[in-house]
Amino acid sequence: MCKEQGDMLETEGLYNICSTYLQTLCKEIPNRCVGSEGNRMATSFFEKEISSFGWNTEMQEFDAIDWEDGGAILRSESSTFDMLVSPYSLGCTVEAQIVSASCVDELVQLETGGKVLFLYGEIAKEQLMPKNFVFYNPEEHQQIISLLEKGRPKAIICATGKNPALAGGVYPFPLIEDGDFDIPSVYMTEDEGDKLLPFVGKTVVLKSVSKRIPGKGYNVIARKGKLQGERIVVTAHIDAKKGTPGATDNATGVVVLLLLAKLLEDYDGNRFIEIVALNGEDYYAVPGQMLYISKNQDRFNEILFNINIDGAGYKEGKSAFSFYGLPEEIEKNANSIFSKFNGIAEGAQWPQGDHSIFTQNGCPAIAVSSQWFTENIDSQEITHTQKDNIEIVDCHKVVEIAEALNLLIRK
Repeated sequence: MCKEQGDMLETEGLYNICSTYLQTLCKEIPNRCVGSEGNRMATSFFEKEISSFGWNTEMQEFDAIDWEDGGAILRSESSTFDMLVSPYSLGCTVEAQIVSASCVDELVQLETGGKVLFLYGEIAKEQLMPKNFVFYNPEEHQQIISLLEKGRPKAIICATGKNPALAGGVYPFPLIEDGDFDIPSVYMTEDEGDKLLPFVGKTVVLKSVSKRIPGKGYNVIARKGKLQGERIVVTAHIDAKKGTPGATDNATGVVVLLLLAKLLEDYDGNRFIEIVALNGEDYYAVPGQMLYISKNQDRFNEILFNINIDGAGYKEGKSAFSFYGLPEEIEKNANSIFSKFNGIAEGAQWPQGDHSIFTQNGCPAIAVSSQWFTENIDSQEITHTQKDNIEIVDCHKVVEIAEALNLLIRK
């Protein structure tokens, strides 16, 4: 058998494995939200598979909470309103006057203590960053959260639209998604908010059923190589938002890690390779990422570069890579290798991924995604929704990424 035929057979075998892995992560495992039983099933599956390829593994444990939503009902006089419970919110049963604010200045002037607060318009235009989220937290968001906590309303109702850059493709998006924020909150569409506005100043009854469930989560770290002083770290987040199969966000990234581990099964080089399934990118407290940072606080200088995969394998367009501070020779090697693959091209830089953990700690990085996603990050309607399923994935693209990264790491 010639080498080309052998390579084709190996690629076809990887395609079948990719399809099986995606079926497991997106269909057989019901939910990969951090803190859930499904999330723990996913990390156990990943650890078992990657160990079978001869990698030494470590499970890094952390505390997390899962969340159950029993729905919400809002009534005023003879009218009822459709709404959703904010993720990780506390539940409530409240009867109180409703007051409203459409901007920060109005919120500053408003007396909200003991009342139900309705937020709409400019103040609800984009999802508020969780109060303890360290990677990106605008001052305006911090100010709004501070005003809400100091004002002590009994509950908060939010009318929101679309905010793909921060909240993905969901509509409406939850203005507040924060298990560290203890004022009960719900959210509704802008149209439903327009119906609610005439009731401002009147008494409303709000019942929201929501429960926080303490649990555990895990990062999975796999290692190979002889010399630990300088390492290449390849990452993808294994968690997904509740209510989505999370195929491209980020089961495909996890599958790339597993395929890469298989391709490097015979690796016996000096360079230390670390493959990491991080757990928490789509979770308000990013606990797995924070744990990884704390474990490596004095060791980021050992990392030659990071490769992070997120949003890969989308069926339309090419796979996309982008560079962040790579040394010239490594960038040259990467460009040379990626150019050999017809389905891979350079794409726009984007900050909304775990490669930012490394760049913010002084490490060079390569981000791998799908060209369609990086070009439509502010308008797409797939991420964090039921539309993110295995039907939108091209397994050939996932395999191609793994094969390209295998060549890069070996070189």
